[in-house]
Amino acid sequence: MKNFQVAIIGGGVIGSAIAWELSKYKVDVVVFEMGSDVASGASKANSGVIHSGINSPTDSLKARFCVEGNSMFQTLADTLGFQFKWVGKWIIAKNQHEEKELNRLQNVGIANNVPYLKVIDGSEVEKKEPNVSCYKALWVPTAGIIFPYEFTIALAENAAENNVKFLLETKVIGLKKQRNNFEILTDKGNFQAQIVVNAAGLNCREIVSMVEEPDFQVYPCRGEYLILDKNYSSLINSMIYPVPVKELGVLGVHITPTIEGNILIGPSAEFIGDAEDKRTTKEMMSTLFKEAKEIIPALPKKAVISAYSGIRCKLASEKSGGWADYRIEESKHTTGLINLLGIESPGLTAAPAIAREVMKMISKHMELQKKNNFKLKKGRIKRFSEMPLKEQSDLVKNDERWGRIVCRCEQITEAEVINALSNPLGARSLSAVKYRCRAGMGRCQGGFCTQHIVRIMEEQFNIGIDDMKLKSPKSYLFEKRTREVKDD
Repeated sequence: MKNFQVAIIGGGVIGSAIAWELSKYKVDVVVFEMGSDVASGASKANSGVIHSGINSPTDSLKARFCVEGNSMFQTLADTLGFQFKWVGKWIIAKNQHEEKELNRLQNVGIANNVPYLKVIDGSEVEKKEPNVSCYKALWVPTAGIIFPYEFTIALAENAAENNVKFLLETKVIGLKKQRNNFEILTDKGNFQAQIVVNAAGLNCREIVSMVEEPDFQVYPCRGEYLILDKNYSSLINSMIYPVPVKELGVLGVHITPTIEGNILIGPSAEFIGDAEDKRTTKEMMSTLFKEAKEIIPALPKKAVISAYSGIRCKLASEKSGGWADYRIEESKHTTGLINLLGIESPGLTAAPAIAREVMKMISKHMELQKKNNFKLKKGRIKRFSEMPLKEQSDLVKNDERWGRIVCRCEQITEAEVINALSNPLGARSLSAVKYRCRAGMGRCQGGFCTQHIVRIMEEQFNIGIDDMKLKSPKSYLFEKRTREVKDD
């Protein structure tokens, strides 16, 4: 049985942020993630928005950690090398009635210490956003965008480089408190830890129920998104949000630019019975496009290239209004079990601040001594397509794999795919490549590059055809041969 001081259940953005903070200290830490990579759930399937803190009630944990987290992101981006832009956000009102909601949001933001908020006439908004028509809008400059999976991967990989153990495709199936330790049963063996951090997202109730009777329910809420081609990036300059939908505890269908130039439309908000039901539907795609076109009439239907969905972890039902605050607490019944419950939006923004709060809770149980040899990753590694011609030429001369374009849409080279598959977490799926170097994210959505990535996985990493996966433990790329090749 392997022993650790701290065990984190869940390798999403919350679990990875906590792991990164702990990696700065002389603590033995393990992260159990049942997916084939970190950020395999809600942490990748969201808008990638760094919120300002105007939507959460004053004195709520959501407001506190959102505002604190927001203030940390520029330093984190500079330190860990993930891409980040302050693009700002417009919340638009179509009439005088909706203008009242803008004023309310502005007042909430001021109470939450969100700076520089301003309500502006529609004619002025149109000068900034020519394709958007509105009566008035609230300008929120302290809102930004990131790739959520890039942020999570940066946290996790730097934590792994500082000796945090990540066990991918490892599901926790049992948890027992034994005096001063927990016995953690997984499908890959048993482990012990002094502290268990429950950052399991939608599965947080299942973890709690292993040691005590939960006093809460989880209500999965699916959000679907549309992705627009980069050719239409000029449609907006900043995020465009409608006045929030009060009855569902969500922000409504908004239009969000991304770092690379694609635009996201969504999310929807549909309470569902099955937390694994991540399908996208023709009906919802049509609804999302219709609502987006009301905001941007010039939006062409041919702009849509793909769709995806994510599942929110809500602690309040649709009937009760859908809004509940975070619960970040040590169990009253099981000492050493720290539960992070209902961490939905703005969870991405709040993650680094929540991680620091959890560190304080852990410090009550053990002395945390800082490492002298903490390895800090600095700066972002440029993609080959972003490099000057001389730099590209030198790389190709030293290694011809830099000169082989694998993904034509995103201009990703074979060397970049190899680097993505060589990650310190040991993630070896097609998605692991996609989320580290963008191969497969372009217009053809992997139609050209998949065959080349498969070849690289087989030749460079000795991964058998039968073992290749798309994104999850059981998502095998090849079920069986379509024909048998016989020797003459």
